[in-house]
Amino acid sequence: MAVSAGVTRLATDCGVPYPVGMPIFRKRRWLHLPITINVTLMVLNIALMVCWIVLLARFRTWSMLTIGTIIFALSLVGLAFYLVISIRTWRLQLQQQNFVDSVTHELKTPIASLRLYLETLQMREMSAEQRGNFYSTMERELKRLDHLISQLLEVGRLDAIDQHSEPEDIALEPLLRNCASAASAHQNCEPESIHFEIQPAVIHGRRIVLEMIFGNLIDNALKYAGSPPRVEVEVRTKSDGRIVTRIADNGAGVPPHLRKKIFNLFYRGGNELERRQQGTGLGLYIVRTLVHLLKGTVAVHDRPGKPGSVFEVDLPGRGVG
Repeated sequence: MAVSAGVTRLATDCGVPYPVGMPIFRKRRWLHLPITINVTLMVLNIALMVCWIVLLARFRTWSMLTIGTIIFALSLVGLAFYLVISIRTWRLQLQQQNFVDSVTHELKTPIASLRLYLETLQMREMSAEQRGNFYSTMERELKRLDHLISQLLEVGRLDAIDQHSEPEDIALEPLLRNCASAASAHQNCEPESIHFEIQPAVIHGRRIVLEMIFGNLIDNALKYAGSPPRVEVEVRTKSDGRIVTRIADNGAGVPPHLRKKIFNLFYRGGNELERRQQGTGLGLYIVRTLVHLLKGTVAVHDRPGKPGSVFEVDLPGRGVG
């Protein structure tokens, strides 16, 4: 519909923070100075150490030679350590900047969309069908805002989440199906896009923790799946009392060099100016943190012989039947 398309286009334009790339370039220029200083000092340190060794070796002052060599070596190690810390600090700042940019975009876009839809409803007479379409779109934008705010709040209270409730035995199959239903609604996908192959299993824990783990993983799988999306949820019990849950998608997959980084706080591959997928990069960090709290592990692998990736969660539990 022309009115709806025009409003959506305007909302998207209003929501994109185009100038966000500038701080990244400033940080790159800032990094050049400590690298240059460190490299220069390291070269001077090596040159002085060589001269020291040659000079004292000529006069056969072996004790001074040993002491001086140790001091120069320690200073060289200190400079190298400082250089590594500087680079890591810059990378963290870059990740934080990307996180702020993505959150800004995620907040501004639905707010701008809601404002424009409301203004359009106030200024124009519309049919019942048009108003219904507008209301449906506004409801989706509100759910998107609610999902983002929930994730931001969850990160701040991961260590103490739901400590007021006692752990219980939770059947995994109905929990996974509920998480899949919520993720399908959030990503506007058909429920038939998700296929299940589940052995009956029970995990002892807090329900909200398990819902956050598997809800984030299934939502992530749908988001990055191919077209049409297909997600496979598989649960297998192991003889040692562990439960392995695999969530596979038919998307582009995760490159090997990013498979550990994607679970880090603030990490999102690429630059926010080139981002095609919505999100803040918090979901997988939440998953990893909560899985570790449950004494489990999470990893991502290729799908054997198929496109896409498989997120594998290994948790303590037991089979049923």
